[in-house]
Amino acid sequence: MKNSLTRRSFVTSSVLAASFLAVAVAAATAAAGAFFPFCIDWHDAKQRSFEEQAPMLKELGYDGVGHIWLDRVAERLKSLDDVGLRLFQITMTVELAPDKAPFDPRFHEVLTLVKGRDVQFALLVEGLKPSDPAGDPRAVEILRQMSDLARDSGAQLLLYPHLNSWVERIEDAVRVADKVDRPNVGVMFNLCHWLRVDKQRDYQRLLRMALPRLWAVSINGADSFDDQPGWDRYIQPLDRGDFDLAGFLHTLRELGYTGPIGLQCYGIGGDTREHLARSMTAWRRMNTALTTTPKPRQSQ
Repeated sequence: MKNSLTRRSFVTSSVLAASFLAVAVAAATAAAGAFFPFCIDWHDAKQRSFEEQAPMLKELGYDGVGHIWLDRVAERLKSLDDVGLRLFQITMTVELAPDKAPFDPRFHEVLTLVKGRDVQFALLVEGLKPSDPAGDPRAVEILRQMSDLARDSGAQLLLYPHLNSWVERIEDAVRVADKVDRPNVGVMFNLCHWLRVDKQRDYQRLLRMALPRLWAVSINGADSFDDQPGWDRYIQPLDRGDFDLAGFLHTLRELGYTGPIGLQCYGIGGDTREHLARSMTAWRRMNTALTTTPKPRQSQ
């Protein structure tokens, strides 16, 4: 009888401990804001379909996914709806060159599909020399047009800094978004592109500057410096690289950022499930540490 009670107490204690651990992990993840991967389609060794990706992401603990370009958006939405996940972002291009259409005409149709879903459109702005302010008037005109089209859908437009694009730096994104001056136009900070274009490592100043319009951030494992072309060292799973991601996330927390965080997966080969699982483990570990480290007291 005594042994039976002891075993029963042990099982009960173990179940309670596991439950508390699950709650703690969930609380840590929730405190960090939504977390979703993007660019997971092209380099997966198993070439999973949307219908295969969605339950995998659900099982691994991600909140949803980002979608690249305007193709097959309805199919993506259905696959996510079926498992209770969100479509967080759709990446598309904006073209400033006067001889080209400023944006894909399917934008109108896609806005109808995502109405009421709080989707963000991550905009790669092309067509002129990187960071050239001479393009500002044309960009403002196009982005205000897109802002008007997006208003009723509830979608946000985010300027996405990208190597060799016209909006190449977070400073470009903030400058242009401020000039557009619309409540649904903001910016996104992308760690890998910042590492490539800015040899300074003062992200605190840039995040603080961008904060009023900073509505998304992308991260990934990375080395602090890489003088070779390509992305092998600037885009890695979260458990690799010597860049201090924990410090970066701590800065976001100190600044009060609570928006979504995307996991950049471009170019990461092999089985996508394997590297996404490793990144989720690292994400949970870092955020658990953040929630157990008290914020510094503000000076009065």
